[in-house]
Amino acid sequence: MSAAVAANRAILVVLPGDGVGPEVTGEARRVLEWFDKRRGLSFDVRDRVIGVASYRKSGRLLTDETLSDIMAADAVLFGAQGGPDYDDIPVKARREGGLLRLRRELGLYANLRPVKAIPALADVSPLKPEVTRGVDLLVLRELTGGVYFGEPRGIERLADGSERGVNTQVYTTGEIQRIGRVAFALARRRRGAVCSVEKSNVMESGALWRRVMQDLHDSEFTDVKLSHMYADNCAMQLILAPRQFDVVVTDNLFGDLLSDAAGSIMGSLGMLPSASLNGLDGQGRRRALYEPVHGSAPDIAGRGIANPLAAIMSLAMAFRHSFARDSDADLIDAAVGNVIAAGVRTKDIAASGTKAVSTSGMGDAVIAELQRLNDQGR
Repeated sequence: MSAAVAANRAILVVLPGDGVGPEVTGEARRVLEWFDKRRGLSFDVRDRVIGVASYRKSGRLLTDETLSDIMAADAVLFGAQGGPDYDDIPVKARREGGLLRLRRELGLYANLRPVKAIPALADVSPLKPEVTRGVDLLVLRELTGGVYFGEPRGIERLADGSERGVNTQVYTTGEIQRIGRVAFALARRRRGAVCSVEKSNVMESGALWRRVMQDLHDSEFTDVKLSHMYADNCAMQLILAPRQFDVVVTDNLFGDLLSDAAGSIMGSLGMLPSASLNGLDGQGRRRALYEPVHGSAPDIAGRGIANPLAAIMSLAMAFRHSFARDSDADLIDAAVGNVIAAGVRTKDIAASGTKAVSTSGMGDAVIAELQRLNDQGR
């Protein structure tokens, strides 16, 4: 291969991370290899280390070399970060190498968390089938502002010897408009409805959020239906009547909580992929990070029982949003749906009394179904 051809290949950086991250990302990596062999991806795939494994080797959770590769990538496939091993790592080192830093460095302000009910999983959701049936919603979480990034922050000792923890919830007009435009644009491609979620009744940042969202709608997006809802009510409505939602847009903290609550619709966080995106640059390119929502799950790490489907579906989101390979993304989604419909389940989504497959067993099933669909000309 010539240097010119190699230079034009799309770059995908794979970061397995901590806990179950290496296990689930390993199965997504196998799916990626299948596509490379069968459908000619020709990606430049770079496997890099982040998290505890990096810290033990270099004294840093995220090295400058790894960050440089991440910044040059067209997309990043991320596993998970966190766990009890972080208790012994200094706070400064955690902040310099944590996921929050990655989001900030890459400017990943828009976090897409799709929730689409799979009929075959109705038996494992804690919600009634008549509640989950037909649910197809998207939680859009603002990812680089709010209380996770606001200053001042920290723990201080008071004059009486006690301590006070401080975090600052803060948003600017520009930050709200930026995520709002993403929400309205996504709704235009879906069912045309945005629900903006905040706590404007008790928070000044929420009052600004509601006003800016309404002004943005009235000036640029009158073709999209806009509603407003308090975050606590939204949490309840996601459980009672989730079909009412199309695109839910909210801030960093509420988005973190509400998207996990929406996971009950799927029956497991192991079924929830996500995409974190920034805006398009002058060359039509955007930085992006794709990861399962479930986190590092240290209690089951190394046991070979973690569900890899969220990681595999995160790869499908990368195909769709970063590499313009919608047909390949559709193929992954179809394979996952067929495998679930056929009764192949990991422990987290297995019905009571049924046998669960391992992490690698689920990967085997998805790859076999991909091959079957491919042979049929999909």
